[in-house]
Amino acid sequence: MNFQFSKNEEDFRKEIQEFLKQELPDGWGGLEESVQAPEGWEFYKNFMKKLGAKGWLTMSWPKEYGGMSATPMEQLVFMEEMAYHNAPAMSIATTWVGPTILLYGSEEQKNRYLPGISKGEIEICLGYSEPNAGSDLASLQTRAVRDGDHYIVNGQKVWTSLAHKSDYCWLAARTDPNVSKHKGISMFIVDINTPGITIRPLIDIRGFHTFNEVFFDDVKVPADCLVGGENNGWYILATALDLERTSFGGGINITADSQHILEDLLTYVKETKRNGEPLSKDPLIQHKLAQCAVEIEVSRLLAYRLSCMANENIVANHEASVSKLFGSEMSQRIAKIGMEILGLYGPLELPSKWTPLEGKIQQLYLWTLANAIGAGTSEIQRNIIALRGLNLPRK
Repeated sequence: MNFQFSKNEEDFRKEIQEFLKQELPDGWGGLEESVQAPEGWEFYKNFMKKLGAKGWLTMSWPKEYGGMSATPMEQLVFMEEMAYHNAPAMSIATTWVGPTILLYGSEEQKNRYLPGISKGEIEICLGYSEPNAGSDLASLQTRAVRDGDHYIVNGQKVWTSLAHKSDYCWLAARTDPNVSKHKGISMFIVDINTPGITIRPLIDIRGFHTFNEVFFDDVKVPADCLVGGENNGWYILATALDLERTSFGGGINITADSQHILEDLLTYVKETKRNGEPLSKDPLIQHKLAQCAVEIEVSRLLAYRLSCMANENIVANHEASVSKLFGSEMSQRIAKIGMEILGLYGPLELPSKWTPLEGKIQQLYLWTLANAIGAGTSEIQRNIIALRGLNLPRK
């Protein structure tokens, strides 16, 4: 097996690195911190538009929809470099919803949404989870009732990331309550500014405004916003979730980000002394960091496997869940080890002058709780692996 990238892929990696040197500002802390302030969001949008102008946001898409018809391995190289440098490159629109529209949308819908997505001009939030439908997503109760050339939508969504910054909502709603729960769901693209939509902030564990509650009260959605046909939503939603699992909590993104964190920790233990000796001399710390390095390499190979499968036009299903499960739980273990190494300094956050590594480990420790929940909990991933990968019985 050849584990080397081709010359063209390595040349592309260098091109990305040079681009990032020029475009990322000094002290760049990553998307999560930046979107909290208006100037940060403005930088993010401008940066995404620059990527879109180069065709990098949607590299693997056909050229007629704003892509480059690039290979999955070229896409992987791009995402790996972006994630390692905490650079904005992945949005819900470009990574999960856009590719799903490419597969299931009508030609009119592709022409309506995909060019704007590929240029970095359109933001989309996910209208999935509800107060009583999270892991059991097929139990969702938001209703969409046909009324002439519109659907009337009523219901509530929760944990809707960046709804307050989005242009559209990728909405899962029940269109037939009289069939089994998996068969009565449809997918819509809803203009977030439609009358009847109310967005309320939910502050996450880090103190960031990323999540929201979204309420739909007699919202009129044009029938041409239905994607993939009425009551076919579960299968479309499953495709979108498989795409999400290759990039949220798993895949090359979590791997590259974890690699950067490990390198920060290595620098810290070499430069920080305890009882006159660098922490790097401590055998226990050496062992813990070695464990991190091994797990990151495993996660990397699982991510590479997904791209290799895509290169052969093989659809990843349980393989995406394997990558997501291992990657999300790996990130939790790395965060825990990082906090153990920092000791009592670990919980400190900026602007305290005693906060190590600019508070990265503390923020990571809090955020990795979400890694094992978003895109399907670890328990859901284990069920998928058992049923679809190992063909184990349901009972």
